[in-house]
Amino acid sequence: MRDGTPLTGDFGRRLRHLRTRAGLSQEALSHAAGVSVRALADMERGRTRGPQRRTVQVLAEALGLDDAEAADLEKSAAVGRPRPRTATGPAAPGTLALPRDIKDFTARGPALAALLELAQDTGPDRPGVSVVTGQPGLGKTAFAVHAAHRLAPHFPDGQFALDLHGMDPEPTTPRDALARLLGALGIADAAIPAGTDDRAGLWRSMTGDRRMLLLLDNAVDESQVGPLLPGAGPALTIVTSRHSLAGLESVHRTDLALLRREEAVELLTRIIGPERVRAEAQAARDLADLCGHLPLAVRIAGQRLLSRPHERLGKLVARLAAEGRRLDGLQAGSLRVRAAFALSYRQLPADTRTFLRRAALAAGADFSPETGALLAGLPYDDAVACAEELTDAGLLQSDAAAERYRFHDLLRLYAAEQVAIEDGTEIRDAALDRTTRWMLRRATAAALHFDVEHEGSPPGGAHDGDPEPHGDPDPDGAPAGREEARAWLEAERAQWLAALRRAHETGRHQQVLDTAQAMHWFSDINQHWEQWVEVFQRSAESARLLGSRRDEAIHLNYLAWSYNMCVHDPHNALTSADAALAAARDCGDGLQEGWALGYGAGALHRQGLVPQAQARLRAAADCLASQKSAQARLAELTILNSLGTLLRQAGQPVEALETHRRSERICRAGIPGRTDELIALYHAVARQQIGNDLAALERWSEAEPPLRQALAAFETAQMPAWAGPARLDLGHVLSALGHPEARVTLLAARDDLTGMRSPRQAEAAAALEALSASSALSASEETADAR
Repeated sequence: MRDGTPLTGDFGRRLRHLRTRAGLSQEALSHAAGVSVRALADMERGRTRGPQRRTVQVLAEALGLDDAEAADLEKSAAVGRPRPRTATGPAAPGTLALPRDIKDFTARGPALAALLELAQDTGPDRPGVSVVTGQPGLGKTAFAVHAAHRLAPHFPDGQFALDLHGMDPEPTTPRDALARLLGALGIADAAIPAGTDDRAGLWRSMTGDRRMLLLLDNAVDESQVGPLLPGAGPALTIVTSRHSLAGLESVHRTDLALLRREEAVELLTRIIGPERVRAEAQAARDLADLCGHLPLAVRIAGQRLLSRPHERLGKLVARLAAEGRRLDGLQAGSLRVRAAFALSYRQLPADTRTFLRRAALAAGADFSPETGALLAGLPYDDAVACAEELTDAGLLQSDAAAERYRFHDLLRLYAAEQVAIEDGTEIRDAALDRTTRWMLRRATAAALHFDVEHEGSPPGGAHDGDPEPHGDPDPDGAPAGREEARAWLEAERAQWLAALRRAHETGRHQQVLDTAQAMHWFSDINQHWEQWVEVFQRSAESARLLGSRRDEAIHLNYLAWSYNMCVHDPHNALTSADAALAAARDCGDGLQEGWALGYGAGALHRQGLVPQAQARLRAAADCLASQKSAQARLAELTILNSLGTLLRQAGQPVEALETHRRSERICRAGIPGRTDELIALYHAVARQQIGNDLAALERWSEAEPPLRQALAAFETAQMPAWAGPARLDLGHVLSALGHPEARVTLLAARDDLTGMRSPRQAEAAAALEALSASSALSASEETADAR
C-alpha cells in the first residue's frame, strides 16, 4: 500500500484519490492533461478500466506523480486492459479487397472533394487519416467504400478494407486486426510476431514507403484504431465509426450530415427510376421527409418500392405517415432502420440507454440535460455525461451554441418504442409526472422575476389540500435575475407548456393556476407567443373545476387578453370577456368586472364597433373608480389609456389628450403599495398616448419628447412588445418633422413588429414607403431648382 490506495487494480479509485489529493477538479485535471472530462468521469466510475499507456502517462504528469507512483498507476491500468484473443491465423494475401461500390451512390460531393484533396496531399512524411463519423443510417460505410474506389488510382501499392466489428459484443482486437493486415501484405503466419506492439511495429515498417489506401470500417474506439495506422509514408487511411473518436490526433474529419430533401429525392430516383418519381413528384418529396432524409431509410423505402414495381409511392407514404407504423414500414429484406438503431443502443451502458429512451418523452424539437436528467431519474452531472456519450456515439445531435440536444425523427420513434418495451406505462407516467412537477415549479419561479406586483409569496399562497411545494426546485441552479429567467423560459417553452398540459390533464389544477398567474406579466413582454391562448384556456378551465368563480374571472380575463393581443381574434376575445364579466359579477369582484369590461371593449373595437367599445370603456372606468384598492388604480390607468386611444382614433384628439393627461396625473400622484418601477411603466404608456394625441393635433414638436421618454422606459424594462409600437409612433412624428433619424427609426420598428407578427408591421412598411417617396420628391425638386 502507498498513501492508502492499492498499488494495482481498481484504476478508477486510485485515479480519483490522486486527483483529490492534488486538489484538482475533473475539469482542472482535464485541462492539465488534455483528456476530456467525460473520459475522466468514465475512468473514475470504472466504465473505462484500462486506458491506454499514453493516457496514463499524461495523467501522471498532470498529477505531479513521482516515477514510482506513475508506475503504480500504469500497473493498475494494465490490469483492466483487455487480453488479446487467440489469433485464428491471418488471411491469405489479397483477401482484404475493397467491397463492391454502390452504383446509385448519391450526393456527398464536398466531402468527397475534401478526401481527394487529402489524398493528393499525402507524402513520405505525411500519411493521411480521415475519420468518417455520424449517426446510424447516414451511410458512413457506403461513403467510405465509394470514396475508396474513387481514390484507388492514387494508391497503386494496394487498397485494403477491414471490418473492425465495432458494434459486435466482441470487436476485433488490434492484435487480430494486425494479423489480418500483415497477412494481406503476404507475411506468412509463422513470421507474424506474437505481441500486439511487435505486430504494429512490423506493420509500420512494411507500410512506411507504400502508397496504399486502408479502409478501417466500423471502429469502436481510439485504442482499437491507433495500432493499425501507418506511422509514416504516403498512405491514406479512412476510418468509419459511429463514435467520434475524438482522441485521434492530427486527423481529417468527415462528419456526415443528413441528406438535403432534393438529395434524398435524387437517391430515391436512382433506385426506382425517374419515371415513377416524375409520376408522383409530391409523394416522392413526402416520402423523403418521412424518412427524415436519412440515407438508410430512403434506401430501404426505395428497395421496397423497387421490389413492387406496380405499387404507388403514395401508398407507402400513407403507411409511413402513421408514426406507430413508420419503423415497421422501413424494412426491406435484411435492411431495417430499427436494426441499425438497435445495434448502437445495445452497446450503451444501462444509464445511458435509460437516458436515451426517456429523452424521447421530452417535448419540443430539442431538450436540455436538465430535462433528460428528470426523465431518466439521474443526477444532473450523470445526465450531462450520458448526453455527451450519446453525441459521441452519433445518437444525439448537440446544439452548436447551447447545451441542448436533439434526436433524428426516426431515432426518437425508436427510443419511444424502447420506453414502451423496457419501462412500461407506470414508469413512463412517473417520469413524466416528476418532470412536470419540477418544470412547473421552475417556470413559476422564473416567471415571477417579471411580476412587478409580486410581494415574495407564492402566487397562489398556501393552498389547503395542495401538497405541492412552492419556490424553485433547485435554488442553487435557478435563473438569477430577469435575463437568465427569460432565457430559461424561452429555451424551455415547449417543455413547461407540455408540463402545464399534463398537470391540467392529471388534475393538478392548483399548480396550473399558480403557473398561469405567475406568467401574467411575462406574457405581456412576449405578446407574440400564440401559446398564451392555450395557457389561459387551461388555467380558466382549472379554476372552473376547482369551483373558484373569482379565479375563473381572473383567468378568463387573461384569456380575453390573449385572444385580443396574441392571436388577434376579437370574436373569441369578446366571448371570453363576457364570460369573465359574468363570473366577476357572480362573486362580486369589482376589479375583475372592470377588467372584463375593458377587454370586451378592446374586442368590440377590433370588430369596428366603436360606439359600443367606448360605452364599455366608460363603464369600466366608472366601475374601477369606485374601487379603493391599488390594483383598481392600476386597472383604471389601463382603461383610461385605452379610452383615450379610442377617442383619438374616433377623431376626438382633444378629449383623448384630456383623458391621457388624467391618467398621467394619477401616475404622478403615485399609488400606495406599488413600486416606482411599476408606476414608471404605466406613466410610459400614458406618455406614449399623449405623444400620439399631440401628433393627431399636428403638434409635432411637442409630440416627440413624450414618445422618446416612453420608448426609453420600455427598452429599460426590456419589454419589446411595448417598445415596437412606441418606436413606430415616434417614427411617424420624426417623419413629419423631417428628422434625419426618421428612416432608421421606422426600419427598426418594422423589423420589431415583423418579428412579433404584429398587425402594425404593414403600417410600418407603408410609413417607410411614404418616407422614401417624400425623399425622392424632395430630391427631384432640389434638382429642378438647381437647374
